Amino acid sequence: MAALARLELSDEELERFTGQLDELLDHVAEVEALDLEDLPPTMHALPIANVLRPDVPGEVLDRDEVLARAPLAEDGQFRVPPVLGEAP
Repeated sequence: MAALARLELSDEELERFTGQLDELLDHVAEVEALDLEDLPPTMHALPIANVLRPDVPGEVLDRDEVLARAPLAEDGQFRVPPVLGEAP
């Protein structure tokens, strides 16, 4: 299994992980043996509910006032530091 996964293991690591990998394969075999014929496919084990509040339009902030409070603004936009080595 280690060779198939292209794991480079020393002899000591191989000896230590062999038991763990065997247990993992045994567990996979147990899961494969389950009778899931009558179960519908699901994305999640539990139902998901939207926890966000309803989107209700509210008061709009004045653009010039917001930009006036920003540390840096340029051409009607926020000026931020370069990201990941981008040129300013």
